[in-house]
Amino acid sequence: MTKTNPGRFFEDYHVGQVIRHAVPRTVSGGERALYHALYPARHALHSSDAFALACGLDRAPLDDLITFHTVFGKTVPDVSLNAVANLGYAEGRWLHPVYPGDTLTARSEVIGLKQNSNGKSGVVWVRTTGSNQHGRDVLSYVRWVMVRKRDADAPAPDTVIPELADVVRAEDLIIPAGLNFATYDFELAGEAHRWGDYAVGEVIDHVDGVTLEEAEHMMATRLWQNTAKVHFDATNREDGRRLIYGGHVISLARALSFNGLANAQVIVGLNGGAHANPCFAGDTVRAWTEVLDKAETGAPGVGAIRLRLVATKGAAGALKDEDGKYLPEVLLDLDYWALMPA
Repeated sequence: MTKTNPGRFFEDYHVGQVIRHAVPRTVSGGERALYHALYPARHALHSSDAFALACGLDRAPLDDLITFHTVFGKTVPDVSLNAVANLGYAEGRWLHPVYPGDTLTARSEVIGLKQNSNGKSGVVWVRTTGSNQHGRDVLSYVRWVMVRKRDADAPAPDTVIPELADVVRAEDLIIPAGLNFATYDFELAGEAHRWGDYAVGEVIDHVDGVTLEEAEHMMATRLWQNTAKVHFDATNREDGRRLIYGGHVISLARALSFNGLANAQVIVGLNGGAHANPCFAGDTVRAWTEVLDKAETGAPGVGAIRLRLVATKGAAGALKDEDGKYLPEVLLDLDYWALMPA
């Protein structure tokens, strides 16, 4: 009997199944330092204890995507070790800030299954929740993954496709307790643009580009304890190339968006997302953002802004062709809510 874990295949899932993921992880300032070494991340609230204190928090929380990557990484051995691709996200909410010293765990519930027409794989929908050492939920999101079958002849499960909201309602966003932008220091934050300066429909070209390196994306994937084979094993794909973890592209695009959105300090909602095309080392990634919506909040001086963040190898503003398909140069299409001074 083998003692190694081959990972779950499509036929190993059933709707209602709850998976408690190993291994708990205590995060520290080391994660912040490595995150800021891997990406040009410099939002002030996550960089400075003094800035965070002036905004009503006890100290600087870790970058919101550190929370996402850490929780996501916990799920990979159980959900996507045998994945062909991670397909999308929905109904994501950051529920409580994560600080250095917190210990994060994750659990997932299978909420949908659909076998593909080729009979060799299927799509699995899971709702994942991350919690801290106090049992307080810090993050919740849905994602769906295409997973290989162990046996192509295994019977297909009943198809269940979950009904998911197109957008997290503004009134359901969780504002970190105490957050207050009434005396926000725009000079220290890096830009003067506030919530009222952005218009729905506005497109922002973030200008800068970063050429991806093989070593950096593999370091990032190891940092988040993501064990998906396609990111490490060059023999796992017919083209002999390592696929770059989609979260690496998300964080890179978010960091690039600082130029034009320096005051979009806190990510609080993930409405949807698609990894439109595969990404490989050597690709040069740029980013642009479209403002989709705005909403007031009950927190002093805090406004919510809904943003479409696009990572691309092409030009700003270009997204889909006449048939509604993503252009081949588009890597990521991410729809999220952020908080900024109003």
